[in-house]
Amino acid sequence: MTGTVLTGDLGNGVRKIALNRPDRLNAIVPELLDDLVEAVTAADRDPDIRAIVLTGEGRAFCSGDDLKDFEDQVSDEAGTTAYIERIQDVTRAIVLGDTPVIGAIRGWAVGGGLEWVINCDFAIAAEGTRFFFPEISWGVFVTGGVTDILPRLVGLQRAREMILFGERFDAGQAKEWGMLRDVVPDRNVMPAAIGLAKRIAALPPGPVRDLRRAFARPDGAGLTHAMQAETEATVRGFLDPETAKRVAAFG
Repeated sequence: MTGTVLTGDLGNGVRKIALNRPDRLNAIVPELLDDLVEAVTAADRDPDIRAIVLTGEGRAFCSGDDLKDFEDQVSDEAGTTAYIERIQDVTRAIVLGDTPVIGAIRGWAVGGGLEWVINCDFAIAAEGTRFFFPEISWGVFVTGGVTDILPRLVGLQRAREMILFGERFDAGQAKEWGMLRDVVPDRNVMPAAIGLAKRIAALPPGPVRDLRRAFARPDGAGLTHAMQAETEATVRGFLDPETAKRVAAFG
């Protein structure tokens, strides 16, 4: 691991995994993706770990893709596809593993960061947290199985609006729409997430694992098909010359 993700055991079968690029609001780069997949996979394979708390160091959970690296991400189709697939690998690790993941969210959760919030079994957010999907406005597409998972959380109509228009919303709205388990003062985010994780970790692991697998079972086109369609659409968007202009204007 390169240090873009930190891990630590909190006792009682709980492991903390923290994104660690606070100077860039934990924006996504290839190294962070590799480290995050490795950290989640390692926790999932450890028989002593029964719940994960996923959070971000500093004042944000994750601000999405690091736009400073955009030119490197679109160097060629093969490289772009590999990068997008690595983003999808994070969702595979979180959603399709056997270990429940509790999000402890504060600051910004944008784009890929918001996708990872949605991937969690439960998420607890600070009162000042803000969310949005910027992808469509840039000319790209969402990933993280969002086209499958989000409609199940908030309903199809609201999911369309959230992804298409990319409007910002706060933690209170996210909880009302069914995306969050709770909204608490900033100082209480980690204690609340750790408390919930320890509560889950104390349950018999077999039924917890089986419930996750049952909920992950594909509906309709299914998570796997949805993620394949997302990957193809995102690659097309990344390679569109118009996207580079929109990203530059956004940054």
